[in-house]
Amino acid sequence: MSDTQISAIICTHNRDAYLGAAIDSLLAQDFAADFEVIVVDNGSSDRTREVVEQRASNTRLKYVFEPTIGLSVARNTGARIATTEILAYLDDDAVASTHWLQVLDSAFKNNSKLAIAGGKVTLLWPQGIQQPLWLSPGLAGNLGAYDLGESSIYIKQPSLTPRGLNYCIRRSFLEEIGGFDPHLGRVGKNLLSNEELQMTEFALERNWQVAYLPEALVAHNVAPERLKRSWFLNRGWWQGISECYREQLAGRAGIGQLLRGSERFLRGLYKALQYISDPAERFDKLVYAYGQVGYLNAALQGLLSTSNKK
Repeated sequence: MSDTQISAIICTHNRDAYLGAAIDSLLAQDFAADFEVIVVDNGSSDRTREVVEQRASNTRLKYVFEPTIGLSVARNTGARIATTEILAYLDDDAVASTHWLQVLDSAFKNNSKLAIAGGKVTLLWPQGIQQPLWLSPGLAGNLGAYDLGESSIYIKQPSLTPRGLNYCIRRSFLEEIGGFDPHLGRVGKNLLSNEELQMTEFALERNWQVAYLPEALVAHNVAPERLKRSWFLNRGWWQGISECYREQLAGRAGIGQLLRGSERFLRGLYKALQYISDPAERFDKLVYAYGQVGYLNAALQGLLSTSNKK
């Protein structure tokens, strides 16, 4: 390891319109010790490389091209290039607060059992656009919003795990579990997720700790194309598939998935009827129910695949 204390890593795929601001927010960090900024270009075909080269005079900045598409693949590449024990991941369409690295670095230095940490995430709406009336606080989480309060807490429930767009992990823990799982995490336009939830499960099972640090604040840009109901339905579908895959990886595949998915689908429809007069909560429950269709589809395909192998 070098004298560098912490590595800030941006994994990016065709987001040149936002990338510059993300990089600049890292290069401008108020951090007393040395740090590095790594941009992992995950097969971009836009101006990504040019955006990085415009800032090449800053010696902290490193660029690496990763041709294999996949967020988990890109994160593993960033970890391999990094020279430090502490790896801080920022999304390519996010902006870190000035003390982001300092808050994260201090937390890991003061607690040798801390494996994962992340902070509060606020949303940056497109100019002239406000939060739609049909968007519930729960669905705002699909846009990256994350707020567990003003006090630091240790997370015991994997469902409360930090958002991947504002995410810090200890290298020794990451190596212990074999890196980010390429079967989970976004790949191109599919919205596979749940990789951070799985990481928290692994950490808690191994007696590591996971923390929420509100002062490690990040703002996340909301892309205009995500402010459509169809985007949330698609996101819900992939969330269901991700949950199915996560269960299969954990050895929980089988007929029980069809039973669990059917029960959750009916529950979602029932709750949508309960909130018939509330457009935000009604749509929230419909997205949940639609996600269970994705879950059931993936579970059925898994059962058929297993049957065909026998």
